[in-house]
Amino acid sequence: MTSDPTTHFGFSEIPLNEKMARVRQVFDSVVDKYDLMNDLMSLGIHRLWKRYAIRRLRIRPGQQILDVAGGTGDLTRLMYPHLQGNGRIVVYDINDKMLNLGRSRMTDRGIVSGVEWIQGNAEELPFPSNTFHIASIGFGIRNVTQIEGAIQEMVRVLQPGGEFLCLEFSKMAVSMLQPLYDAYSFNVLPELGHWVANDRDSYQYLVESIRRFPDQQTFATLLQDHGLSGVRYHNLSGGIAAVHHGWKV
Repeated sequence: MTSDPTTHFGFSEIPLNEKMARVRQVFDSVVDKYDLMNDLMSLGIHRLWKRYAIRRLRIRPGQQILDVAGGTGDLTRLMYPHLQGNGRIVVYDINDKMLNLGRSRMTDRGIVSGVEWIQGNAEELPFPSNTFHIASIGFGIRNVTQIEGAIQEMVRVLQPGGEFLCLEFSKMAVSMLQPLYDAYSFNVLPELGHWVANDRDSYQYLVESIRRFPDQQTFATLLQDHGLSGVRYHNLSGGIAAVHHGWKV
């Protein structure tokens, strides 16, 4: 008798087919306080990380860009000016509330044309192969049910020579700082979630999901194994986050 497949949800093991709904529930719960919590948790540094990540890309007018798990539009807003009104960004996210938030922000800035908003699963991208010049994902890859499936799909829809970019929380590069970082993550962040967003459990999951994510080199190797070349990673804030960047073979 074989057991049903499982996956991790933070430090817990749950049935594989339940993770997508559980993750959606987490982001449904935190969407109203999402920006405020990001600023509080990172002291606003997440904004600098995102700007640095986008500077790694060679965005040119006329390009087709896919922003996976980009519902709030943070990366899209940084990429959009580089297109100079000529090109397209598809914002793709599983969570409709996040997409609504991002769309409202862009509309408030007068940005309507050149950006599409599509809801769906990162492991089943509804686009033809070899479509996009750039595929990005920011702080989303660790939340998918099967990371390798999402990477495979993003590489599939990239044109040959297209750029892949991933910004994600990672592992501290200075080991002596790990205990301090752990104390902050496990003791302060869930309490912030409780008092600010009225949701301790979601932020407990987010902390645990970061610890379950592969280290920088392991993730780089995973990207190479799925068809990317020239993969490099750049640590941010001592490895609290990292940017991985490569090209489709």
